[in-house]
Amino acid sequence: MLESKTKKIPGVYLLPNLITTSALFSGFYSIIATINGNYIYAVFAILIAMILDGLDGRIARLTNTQTSFGAYYDSLSDLLCFGVAPAILIYLWSLVNLNIFGWHWSKIAWISCFIYTASVALRLARFNSKLLVMDKKYFTGLASPASAAVIICYVWVVEESNLIVSSFTWVSLSLIIFLSYLMISNVTYYSFKDISIRQKVPHISLFMIVLILSFISFDPALVLLSFFVLYALSGPILLITRIVKKRIIISREKKLH
Repeated sequence: MLESKTKKIPGVYLLPNLITTSALFSGFYSIIATINGNYIYAVFAILIAMILDGLDGRIARLTNTQTSFGAYYDSLSDLLCFGVAPAILIYLWSLVNLNIFGWHWSKIAWISCFIYTASVALRLARFNSKLLVMDKKYFTGLASPASAAVIICYVWVVEESNLIVSSFTWVSLSLIIFLSYLMISNVTYYSFKDISIRQKVPHISLFMIVLILSFISFDPALVLLSFFVLYALSGPILLITRIVKKRIIISREKKLH
């Protein structure tokens, strides 16, 4: 007896995965640009990947095309765009200069870049494993796109300022180690995921957006670096603030008793 029903062909939704593929391409192009010494192109490629990474998830939710395949594919794209590409960029742009201090510093340079990439992988694995139980309003640990944003804006500022890159070698090493720690830490960060583009906002909000865009246009590299550095530091600052407040409350309760 012939089957009257045709089997469904397994597939994926095109639009969100096309955006993720575009982000993956941008991350790969960044690596090629870095190898060729085009560091500004590499910065812009990762910046484009960041924008696309923010779009694919939102478009999937808006079009009701969310799938587990898309989530896994997005994480693999993030690992390349915000883990491998920034690590190679900061290594070839700055940390390779540690070679002049000896072979051991040369190893420390590429090992620190590997630690950064591994931290991104661990951060993504932890995020995916707690996706169903975590509070979507907050991230645990610095998000990998934000960490990559600090690196690329830092490279962008130094390149645009025509400064001597070798003078920033130790800053680069300290930065990549610090960012690696923040990503795997338990420090909480505001995720901005509770902001919906379909919700009504006061008219003053649109005016604030215009002011922010105008401010960014004044000096994009420096303004974006300042923003992302402040965001990266916001987690530790809020943690210290909570600890201090808790100790003050405890000390007051002890005095009362």
